[in-house]
Amino acid sequence: MADESAEIKVLVREFLEGHLHGVAVEDDEDLFAAGLVNSLFAVQLVMWVERTYGLQVAGEDLAFTNFRSVDAVTEFVERKKALVGGGA
Repeated sequence: MADESAEIKVLVREFLEGHLHGVAVEDDEDLFAAGLVNSLFAVQLVMWVERTYGLQVAGEDLAFTNFRSVDAVTEFVERKKALVGGGA
């Protein structure tokens, strides 16, 4: 699970930094508070998570807390994958 978490973090960070023109992002940095993410970019991030991980993001999943940082996105993807896979 640790390897999977590390891989998710790398991919999330690469996506963010690629769209933020190379601005480095810390794993626990609040993307919204730092002004790095606006609502349009948040939608792009949600769509990227859906495509990359084959997940459906809807309803309560769309809470800002799930997309606030690299760590938050990683934890969200892990939870959703566990639910979809039927395991914990």
